[in-house]
Amino acid sequence: MTNSTSTNSPAGHAGRREWTALGVLMLPLLLVSMDVSVLYFAIPAISVDLQPSGTQQLWIFDMYGFVLAGLLMTMGSLGDRIGRRRLLLFGAAAFGAASLVAAYANSAETLIAARAVLGIGGATLMPSTMALVRTMFTDSKERAKAIGIWSGVMTGGIALGSVLSGVLVQYFWWGSVFLVNLPAMVLLLVLGPILLPESKNPEPGRFDFLSVPLSMAAVFPLIYGFKEIPSEGWHPLYVVSVAVGLLFAALFVHRQRTTASPMISPALFRSRGFGPAVVLNLVSSLAIMGSAIFTTQYLQSVLDKSAMEAALWALLPSVPIGMAAPAATALVQKGVNRAYVVTAGFAIGAAGYGMLALLGTDSLWLALAACGVLSSGIVMVISQMTDLAMSAAPVEKAGSASALLETGAEFGGALGMAVLGSIGTAVYRHEMPASAPAEARETLGGALAVAGHLPGRASGALATTAREAFTTGMHGAALAGTAILVLAAIAAATTLRRIHVRQTPVAETEAPVAQAEQAAL
Repeated sequence: MTNSTSTNSPAGHAGRREWTALGVLMLPLLLVSMDVSVLYFAIPAISVDLQPSGTQQLWIFDMYGFVLAGLLMTMGSLGDRIGRRRLLLFGAAAFGAASLVAAYANSAETLIAARAVLGIGGATLMPSTMALVRTMFTDSKERAKAIGIWSGVMTGGIALGSVLSGVLVQYFWWGSVFLVNLPAMVLLLVLGPILLPESKNPEPGRFDFLSVPLSMAAVFPLIYGFKEIPSEGWHPLYVVSVAVGLLFAALFVHRQRTTASPMISPALFRSRGFGPAVVLNLVSSLAIMGSAIFTTQYLQSVLDKSAMEAALWALLPSVPIGMAAPAATALVQKGVNRAYVVTAGFAIGAAGYGMLALLGTDSLWLALAACGVLSSGIVMVISQMTDLAMSAAPVEKAGSASALLETGAEFGGALGMAVLGSIGTAVYRHEMPASAPAEARETLGGALAVAGHLPGRASGALATTAREAFTTGMHGAALAGTAILVLAAIAAATTLRRIHVRQTPVAETEAPVAQAEQAAL
C-alpha cells in the first residue's frame, strides 16, 4: 500500500516521496498545456504533407481543446469514483498512444481522430494531477507551494509549446512535436504506481450517466461560439451556438441540483470560498486569453516578426511570470490577507493592460513589458484562487473541484477572446477607410494579404493604415480589459477579505484516503 505521507517526515508534512511525486506529476501537466500551442509552427508542414481541407485544418487545431474542455467535468467526477491515480495512468496511456498515432498519421482524418484521443487523455490528466496534489499535501503551506509550482508549469507549458514546435519542425519532421510526449508518459506509467498514492471518494454514489451528454452539450457549443465570434463576427450561427450551450448549461445545473447523485455536487459551492475562487479564476483566464489574441498578432503582423521570432521574443516575460506565483504564496504565508494579494494581482494585471493601451506601431519592448506585467499579476491570482478552491473543497471531491475550476478557466479564455476580440475588431473596422478593399477592412491579416498584391506606395500605405487601425483596436480592447480587471480587483477585495479556509486536521484528511487505498487493494 502506498501511504499518502512519507514515513520520514513529520505527521501531516510532505517528505521526499511527495515532492518527487510532484515532479513526476508536472511532466504530464507540462505536456498537456504544451499541446494547446504545439501546432503553431507544425501546421504548414502538416498542410503540405497531408493536404487537409480548410475545415479539416481548423479541426486539427481545435479538436484537442474542444474535447479537453468538454470532458473535464466528466473525468474529474470519474476520478473521484474510480481513483485519481488509476484515471491518471489510464490518461497517460491514452495520451502516449494517441501521440504515437498522431506523429505517424497519413491522413487528415487520422490526425483529427488522434487529436480527439489526446483531448480525452488531457481531460483525465489535468484534474487528476491537481486532485493528487490536494491529496498528497495535507499541510496548507506546503499545498500552497505545490499549487504555485502547478500554476507556473501550466502557464509556462503554453508558452513553451509554440517555441518547441518551431525548433522541432525546423530540424526534424512535423510528427516530432507529438513524439516528445512519449518519454514523459512512459516515465509517468513507470513511476506513478510507485510514488503516487491512490485516492478516491469512499462513498461516491452511483455515476450519473445523463449528466455526461448534458455537460458536453453545454460546453461544446459555448466554446465553439465564443472561439469563432472574434474572427467571424456575431454571425447567427455562432450566436445560436452560444444560446444552445446556455440552454444545456441550465439543464445541466438543474440536473445537478435535483438528482440524488450529481456529477458536480452543489455542496461544493456551499464550501466557503469555492464559488468566488471559480469566478475570479474565470476572469483571470479571460484576461490572459483576451490579451494573447492581440499580442501574438501585434508581434507578427504589426512588428513584422516571423512566427519563430515572435515566439522567442514572447519567452522573455516568462522570467517575471515564473516568480509571480511563489511571490504571492510567500506573501500569504507571511500573514498578508489573501484578499489583498489577489486584489494586488488584478491591479497589476490592469496596469499591464494599461501599458498595452500605450503601444504604438513600433513598441516591441513596451509590448513585452506589458505582457510580463499583465501575466505576472494574473498568475498571482490564478495560484491563489486554485489554492483557495482546492482548500475549500472536501478532499473526497478534489477531482470534481479541480475539473470545475479548469472548465471555468476554459470558458473564461473563450469569453475573453470573444469579448475583447470583438471590441478590437469593431474598432479596427471603424478605423479602416471605406475606400479600402472589403477584405482589408475585415482583418489585419486580410489587409496585409491585399497589400502584398498592390504596387509600390499603395502597398505600403494600406499596410501602414491597417497596422495603425489594428493598434487602435488593441487600445480599445486593452481599455476594456483594464476596466474588467479593476472591477475584479474590487470584487476580490470585498468577497475574499473575510474568507479564511480552516486547515483540515491531518487525521481527517488522511482518513478517506486510507479507506480508498484499502478499497483499491
